[in-house]
Amino acid sequence: MAEANHGKWTYCVDLAREEGRRRTRRRGGFATRAEAAREMKAVLDGEVRGVYEDRRTTVASYLREWLASVKERLAPNTYAGYADCVERDLIPAFGHHRLPDLRPKHIDCWVAAQQDAGRGRVTIYRVVSTLRNALNAAVRSWRLRYNPAKHSVPPKPRAAERTCWTPDEAATFLRHNAEHYADRLTDLFEVMLGTGMRRGEVLAL
Repeated sequence: MAEANHGKWTYCVDLAREEGRRRTRRRGGFATRAEAAREMKAVLDGEVRGVYEDRRTTVASYLREWLASVKERLAPNTYAGYADCVERDLIPAFGHHRLPDLRPKHIDCWVAAQQDAGRGRVTIYRVVSTLRNALNAAVRSWRLRYNPAKHSVPPKPRAAERTCWTPDEAATFLRHNAEHYADRLTDLFEVMLGTGMRRGEVLAL
């Protein structure tokens, strides 16, 4: 039906009962009757399939909603990494798309362009992995039928082979720090070299 005074359209539809209680979905603000009818049909189809894809949700709005939903259960550094990928790369690249309209080809084209521009493989992997994680959540919550980023994540780059110092090289490093810097990091490095502790472990200590 048309909304009085401002020319917008609204749909109202009864949905399947839950625990014996009637459910009604009412949404407004559509510019045309056809747009409201399409959205109502999508809602009814979603009731049958169990998946409701809201075409008014953009990738940008969904990603910010997802970030807010995971913030409390992520380590601060992990959350900061996700937020950086979302704001720096994902929203500029895909934010204008409607969430149900995002396709693998959009993501694959972005990956190819980043590779051609010489962007680091690790960075590209992290960005697309973040998108895949976010869209997995949309699939789990029945907001998407499938994850368009599922097969677009490039292979995880292998870490460069590390060369271990010999005891003499480690001793030379420690002497150099003690003679030229003489700060608290000298003791930190000595603990790391003597115990094999990782950076996070020794900093916690």
